[in-house]
Amino acid sequence: MLTEIIEIRTGSVEVVYDLTAECERFLAGVGDADGLLHAWVPHATAGLAIIETGAGSDDDLLTALGDLLPRDGRWRHRHGSPGHGRDHVLPAFLPPYASVPVLGGRMALGTWQSVCLVDTNIDNAVRTVRLSFLRG
Repeated sequence: MLTEIIEIRTGSVEVVYDLTAECERFLAGVGDADGLLHAWVPHATAGLAIIETGAGSDDDLLTALGDLLPRDGRWRHRHGSPGHGRDHVLPAFLPPYASVPVLGGRMALGTWQSVCLVDTNIDNAVRTVRLSFLRG
């Protein structure tokens, strides 16, 4: 298995960060192989999503998460900034992993699909993502 850990600076705001270019760069090392790209975020307050970006869907996702998981005082998990407990619930809705088929060394994504890190935790400005290629 080929694997690499990348570091992403998400800053102090909620973000949908497009990882597609990093995934493509990583896959450049597999030649024209077929297999599976697996992305893993080893954090309790971030997730991965495969969505369209750049046309408003990324902002819509953050708005929907804000509606579903409001940043307020209802959460029992109370360390960090106010409402931080909701960040610990996020991975139940957006898992910390994603897998994408790879054909001929390229991700078999749909036309408008991107691999994205979703980070609503404003207390943690740096994330790591493990990319792994499993040859088929």
